[in-house]
Amino acid sequence: MTCQEFLLEGFEGGLQTQALLFALFLALYVVAILGNLTMIMVITLDARLHSPMYFFLKNLSFLDLCYSSVITPKALVNFLSSSKVITFGGCAIQLFFFSLLATTEAFLLAVMAYDHFMAICSPLLYPITMRPSVCACLVLGCYCGGCLNSILQASFTFSLPFCSSNHIDHFHCDVPPLLKLACADTTINELVMFGICGFFIVGTTHVVLVSYGYITVTILRMRSGGG
Repeated sequence: MTCQEFLLEGFEGGLQTQALLFALFLALYVVAILGNLTMIMVITLDARLHSPMYFFLKNLSFLDLCYSSVITPKALVNFLSSSKVITFGGCAIQLFFFSLLATTEAFLLAVMAYDHFMAICSPLLYPITMRPSVCACLVLGCYCGGCLNSILQASFTFSLPFCSSNHIDHFHCDVPPLLKLACADTTINELVMFGICGFFIVGTTHVVLVSYGYITVTILRMRSGGG
């Protein structure tokens, strides 16, 4: 029989520890919400900031805002509740959006590195290469890549039977702790998880390192302050 709900064990500790963690998580969450909302509003309202770099930065703030809101509210409730239950559907939704936003953010960081590379290494071509339509397509591509990853991760994970323990050794739903609860062979799931995550991590890290490597070389070759 498949589990209909899971128990998020989260952080261990007594009432005082849970209250301290609640205060810490709440403070960090409020700072993240206010900071990202301020960034989005400032970039939107100030016409001087309507450039590709700030367009990507605004989208990064939006992703960070959503990313925090997928995990933190449920964790805050669990800190003050004796029942740390999350439904099967709720866990699947949390995992889907967690994977979607995390992957999209990784892609967007790579895109921002490429934007900086074009701005510094090819300044004459920059207005054409990074025109608004291209920037919008790059952001859309980040979301499509994130959505593809989240669909694969969620579908592979929740197609498994969970018929033993329902205690998730984490404060939110994630693939590794869920695979430990499955009462079936998870080899294919692990291969898919490591394959996809490895490809995305190596790919985005490579773009970031190469972009900033070229930027560093370009700056070091500049012989004047004007350059």
